[in-house]
Amino acid sequence: MDGHFVPNLSLGPVIVEAIHRVSRLPLDVHLMIEHPEQYIRSFLEAGGSRITVHIEATGLRNESILRRTLEQIRQGNAAAGLSLRPRTMAESVLPFLAEVDQLLVMTVEPGFGGQSFLSEVVPKITQLRHSFKGNIIVDGGINAETGRVCRQAGADVFVAGTYIFKSSSYEQAILSLRG
Repeated sequence: MDGHFVPNLSLGPVIVEAIHRVSRLPLDVHLMIEHPEQYIRSFLEAGGSRITVHIEATGLRNESILRRTLEQIRQGNAAAGLSLRPRTMAESVLPFLAEVDQLLVMTVEPGFGGQSFLSEVVPKITQLRHSFKGNIIVDGGINAETGRVCRQAGADVFVAGTYIFKSSSYEQAILSLRG
């Protein structure tokens, strides 16, 4: 998060690199920034295994730049992803489906944890599942109930920070999301 695309600041490539040094787990990097095309190389070099950019990012409004950015991610041996804000129509990503490995559907406005799930996004998940065979990730307000709704709509990966970290048992919270 760069404080511009969303009104918050978050981890950069230095932190990703530090985590990569001590973990063998794949690192999924969700860039909520205005100009992700300027930072792809840095996040690849830091160890990002999956890099997702927002279709709405200022720097990606030009179709050829968006396509080059996705290609750069894949050429860096990382999975390429596109993310959509809640109000962004599913149709906006359809021309790029052959160039991505995952879609991330925001079920809250990006930038802050602990927001309430926006149920009006569920039909978008279903629509995308009909067109896309890769992973569909949902992020925002995910708990056992909203996770079940999203799974039924076609999502298969769940980002659930607040739900897990505020639970009395991380293990039980994670298991409840697995269905």
